[in-house]
Amino acid sequence: ALGSTVGVVPAVVEDRYARLNHGYAGEPCLQIKAGERPHECLLGNDDAQNSAALTSFISNTLTFSTSSLMGSISDERGRRGIILLGIGLSLLGPTFLVLMQLDESISPFPFYASHAFSGIVSWMAVALSSLSDVIPSEWRAPAFGMVLAGFSLGFALSPILAVVMSHLMVSIFALSILVGGFIFACLYMPETLSPESAAQARVKRLSERPPMNTQADIWKYNLMRPAKELMILNRNRLFRLLSALAFFSGCISTADHTLFLYYVEENFGFNDSDIATLFLIIGVMGIVVQTVILKPFNSLVGERRVVIAS
Repeated sequence: ALGSTVGVVPAVVEDRYARLNHGYAGEPCLQIKAGERPHECLLGNDDAQNSAALTSFISNTLTFSTSSLMGSISDERGRRGIILLGIGLSLLGPTFLVLMQLDESISPFPFYASHAFSGIVSWMAVALSSLSDVIPSEWRAPAFGMVLAGFSLGFALSPILAVVMSHLMVSIFALSILVGGFIFACLYMPETLSPESAAQARVKRLSERPPMNTQADIWKYNLMRPAKELMILNRNRLFRLLSALAFFSGCISTADHTLFLYYVEENFGFNDSDIATLFLIIGVMGIVVQTVILKPFNSLVGERRVVIAS
């Protein structure tokens, strides 16, 4: 669902910004050869890159601010509800992508705003916690690898759809897959957190909670709870190092996935076939690493050196 639209989004929003913001009225911008595109298309590409960068910043900021809180809530109330909420929020962006192609007057703003807002729940992180509930510790790394390998496989193959289908049909297909996944999760995904573990987490939080004698104390506690949960990152040196590592790695990976496609489509004339080839290479390498290399490498050198190598 996500991979099939990676090349569709830049093409659609660049052309839409060129028309709405700069008065362009010609053929679709990406159907014109690179170097021959009118100035309005270049301005539309700039608008699209700025919107994508701002969306990524807001989404990642929300994820950073709420991940600890969501993890704490899932420790007490279960994983399933948080995962369903995250998947539900992830439906908004593809929905607006379809609507934007059905109605040429719709701005890309609702699409980017919905993507930014969906960062409030990082459901994949909670899903990995759900795996941890049921997988023995010695098999967690390869189990995570299998999940990520499945993601890589879908991400590798799905951009090919844009070569044989129109952008609108690909967008409808992606939305249908996400809706189907959400329904499947609602009907069949089990709760993995045991009642005993949930009760222990609840007792621990209540024992650490300050006395609350007034309604104002309750409001203050609830408002400050996200910041308090975030302090887990400062628990010890390991958490601080991992947080810094995740931050800098995220800066690079976000730039790769958010801005790279806009850049190559505008400056090198990448089309749907080129993007499909690019993500096929990325996906195949991800599958090889996760399914073939990760487990023996982890057993050979240990988790710390795996992190250093990655």
